[in-house]
Amino acid sequence: MNERFRRKRPEPAIEAPPRVVVVGHCGAGKSSVVAGLRARGIDAVASAQEHSIVADLWRRRAADLLLYLDVDLETIRDRRGHHWPETIYDVQESRLALARQSADLIIDTGARDLPATLDTAEIFVERWRHAHRDLRATN
Repeated sequence: MNERFRRKRPEPAIEAPPRVVVVGHCGAGKSSVVAGLRARGIDAVASAQEHSIVADLWRRRAADLLLYLDVDLETIRDRRGHHWPETIYDVQESRLALARQSADLIIDTGARDLPATLDTAEIFVERWRHAHRDLRATN
């Protein structure tokens, strides 16, 4: 599409830190969660950790907080089609292992809908901001 005709969406104003890096399996909801957090003024980006053999790829996104979106194979198949191979799920599970261990927050997106996931993440971010505000005030 020609750039002249592409309608740009206004970028929401991003508040102060933290930068939230979101990881998870294909079909876990990373794109939707990142878009939802950004719409709420939170600096959020996705990391394609599930596709990388670099165990800590997510660290290269300068994360203050690491959000791991957990999802089971059955939920992925509901979202992506029942043909989704278990072998891909298993490979991604292995590639996400360090991120899962390092995560500041893990949310099961199979057990929560998008609004509940966003609310949980936003509350966690606000608690982080409050704690870090207190730290800055004492320094």
